[in-house]
Amino acid sequence: MERFFLLDAAGTATDAAEGMGAGSLLLMLVPYALIIVALYFIMIRPQSKKRKKEDAMRKGAQIGDEITTIGGVVGRIVSIKDENETLVIETGTDRSKIRIKRWAIGSVDTIHDDAE
Repeated sequence: MERFFLLDAAGTATDAAEGMGAGSLLLMLVPYALIIVALYFIMIRPQSKKRKKEDAMRKGAQIGDEITTIGGVVGRIVSIKDENETLVIETGTDRSKIRIKRWAIGSVDTIHDDAE
């Protein structure tokens, strides 16, 4: 097995494997770091922005809004209870009332004017 040696400025010989260790390790880690950064901007960041937008939509739901739950139930909010954590919605022609959690709102179908 052949060994290669490098000469430094003082003229002493060092093993080539020892001299290149730290530099080659950093050079090897750079592509992995770039992949992790790319995955953050492609997957994690858009998902967190979407979650924040959905949370704002759920918190902005008011009495009288037409909503669709994540289970597909369509109804109108008639009351908000328990410090804004549960809602009572009215659905169907017989005006059945259902109590749901706020996180179960899939979409708010009523558009509000924010100019008030």
